[in-house]
Amino acid sequence: MAIETIHRPGALKQTNKSHKHGKHASKRELERVAKGKVNLKTLTRRPNRQQSRDERRQQAMQLRKNKRQEAIALKRAIGGALTAPFLTCILPLNDMIDPNTALAFIEGCDPEATVTKVSDRIRYMNVPRFRQRFSFVVPETGHGRELNVLDALKVCDSVVLLVTAVAGDAEEVIDKAGAKVLNMALTQGLPTPMVCLMDMESINPKKRPQVKTNIQKIISNILPDEKVMPLDKLTDALNLLRRIGGQKRKIVHNRCNRPHMLGERVEYVPNAAVGQERPMGTLQVTGFVRGVPLSVNQLVHIPGLGDFQLESIAFPTDPYRMRRMENGEMSCEEQKPPLVADPEQQASLQRENVPDEMDAEQTWPTEDEIAASRAENKKKLIKRVPKGMSDYQASWIPDIEEQDEDDEDDDEEGDDDDDQYMSCESDTESKVGEKEDGTEDDSQQFDEISVSEEISADRYDKEMDLEEERSTLAKIQAAKVDEIFPDEIDTPSDKPARERFIKYRGLESFRTSPWDVKENLPYDYARVYQFQNFDHTKRRIIREAQEKEGDDVVMPGWYARLHVKNVPQDLWNAFTSAFSSDRLVVYGMLPYEQQMSVMNVCLKRTQNSTIPIKSKERLIVQCGYRRFIVNPIYSQHTNGDKHKYERFFRPGTAVVATFFAPIQFPPAPIVCFRENPDTSLSMVACGSLLSCNPDRVVLKRVVLSGHPYKINRRSATIRYMFFNPEDIAYFKPCKLRTKLGRVGHIKESLGTHGHMKCTFDAQLKSHDTALLYLYKRVFPKWTYEDCIVSCRSEGDGASTSSAAAKSERSVTFGKVKVEMMQE
Repeated sequence: MAIETIHRPGALKQTNKSHKHGKHASKRELERVAKGKVNLKTLTRRPNRQQSRDERRQQAMQLRKNKRQEAIALKRAIGGALTAPFLTCILPLNDMIDPNTALAFIEGCDPEATVTKVSDRIRYMNVPRFRQRFSFVVPETGHGRELNVLDALKVCDSVVLLVTAVAGDAEEVIDKAGAKVLNMALTQGLPTPMVCLMDMESINPKKRPQVKTNIQKIISNILPDEKVMPLDKLTDALNLLRRIGGQKRKIVHNRCNRPHMLGERVEYVPNAAVGQERPMGTLQVTGFVRGVPLSVNQLVHIPGLGDFQLESIAFPTDPYRMRRMENGEMSCEEQKPPLVADPEQQASLQRENVPDEMDAEQTWPTEDEIAASRAENKKKLIKRVPKGMSDYQASWIPDIEEQDEDDEDDDEEGDDDDDQYMSCESDTESKVGEKEDGTEDDSQQFDEISVSEEISADRYDKEMDLEEERSTLAKIQAAKVDEIFPDEIDTPSDKPARERFIKYRGLESFRTSPWDVKENLPYDYARVYQFQNFDHTKRRIIREAQEKEGDDVVMPGWYARLHVKNVPQDLWNAFTSAFSSDRLVVYGMLPYEQQMSVMNVCLKRTQNSTIPIKSKERLIVQCGYRRFIVNPIYSQHTNGDKHKYERFFRPGTAVVATFFAPIQFPPAPIVCFRENPDTSLSMVACGSLLSCNPDRVVLKRVVLSGHPYKINRRSATIRYMFFNPEDIAYFKPCKLRTKLGRVGHIKESLGTHGHMKCTFDAQLKSHDTALLYLYKRVFPKWTYEDCIVSCRSEGDGASTSSAAAKSERSVTFGKVKVEMMQE
């Protein structure tokens, strides 16, 4: 009988590949296999779970709904019965346009509308048809009034740009003054624009389509998304109102992140206190609070006046309500009690830090150390003694302080002869139009001549400022030389290089070599404030400002009266005589924005500005809601921890400007102006605020050049870089580079006349040049000056300037002379 055996595969059994059915499973297949079951681990980590088609559709619908609700809430935030009216600026772009004509169309478009004229430049309008309220502002325009327009546009929700169709040429639709203002407004940040075309009725009906098409092409080059609207009938004005109330408005973050108010009613109440050195008073500003909530304990800034504290906030009855209360019913605004500032919680006006002079001192200095320090810090005195004068007679000549040896304006350049033309001092310190021989220019005394009258050569020369011509020419030549030979200077032959460049050091690599940011800081850096993390602080403060709540807070849209305390009476009198009180704007300042720090702003030259700007040259800077005068230093805009100093701000380039100024949180637009010889302002640069960081390292570079005298295979004899063996031994550790890319170092000195033997990584060319790079850190000068109105206007002989504020420089805006008062 046979025994049945079972075959079992061995280790060498052949295994065939399985069928390749595909490893991909569709989403529906996975759902069918899962049968509704959900893994608990996948459920806890929901973001990593694959969403189904229905879930993605529901999520998209929810996002659209949220965005729609945000847009509706943004539209309803202003213009309603219980919110602030739409604030619109009427801005003509041609001198031929009268803005009052456009206002007449708007005021008469709806017979049921209620129009309230607060002043010649502020109107309120209630339209029951739309259930909306409107406010129109007409700023002062003209030569020298550009800053008035910019201040008005900062707080407006929208702007109506008026152009005319009766211009002689299509290119003259926007005249020169209108183009200048529009360019500044676009740089600063233009609110939601609308372009209205007037005077179309005076054009031949057959030519109207072509005229409108030509004007539309011009506007499209400036505002690509805007279509020209006609404004010649009452129906056109009604359509304009409908568009103002229903359009999507642009978000200007610098305005939306801070509370602000356009003062429609302003009253100054002098204090009754007797015996004050400077008479003070309380400024009462009435209007609608906009932006974010305003606290009675925070500081406010008024352009042209400065920073102040609030005494209290009252809530008068809103005179522009949609419906009148019946039977004497009190509105919610009348029932609000006034808010009074708490002295313990109120923000301080202290601007600078008070450093402790004995901070980090471990021992008391001895008398010898004090005497040595005084001798070291004592400035040298120079006396210019005429030839042949005795010592006794020379002692009566007043001493003249010598410029500091570390002055960055004429240091290292070696152009002492051109200092008077390249100095960063203000042109307005001397009389504008002054001639070389010291006589005043009387060209302004002549009457204007007609176009047909032939201008003589003598009269043309009298109207020309020769000093400004020479200064500009010298500046252009110096900038061109610096562009061709960047940072190259000649080694002085009469002074040892180790003494001339004692503050400089060499770097192995500009990118990777370390540099201590707290090393050898000037005394001014002890007066400023610094954040541990500026970006984190900015986000926290802006979030808290938008979510501010409490009993001492005024919400946006409320009609309130701000009581600003301790406003100098002479300063207010000068402000009212210089400007109209209709342009007064109050900004609520965020925490820390009254304190000084080191500001870093990114700037780019404008297209029309062609003259090079030297570092530390005086500029008028508008940073957000502030306007001040500084002398910035410029550096390259790079991502490293060290930044190269730029001697000139050339046209067509972008740099980072560093200067001392009060803290301001970005985003904030920057507009830079320079004063022309005719006292007008021209925009030279624009940009944005980067940070408030005193630790930004700006290194000034000097390049010493030498020429090959004898060239070997791997070595060469270099001359004209130094002129004595001691300097060669002093700079021996520094690395050498050539213009053609060779790298080497100093090996030894040859002779006693400055020849040295150097080795390189390859053989030099005969036309190559050896370079030695030296660096030192530079700091901005404390030259901050607030743009505060002076106490006199042009033509007024009496001056009532403040005794507590020292007037140093002056700028003329149009017909009003404004002096910059240093705190």
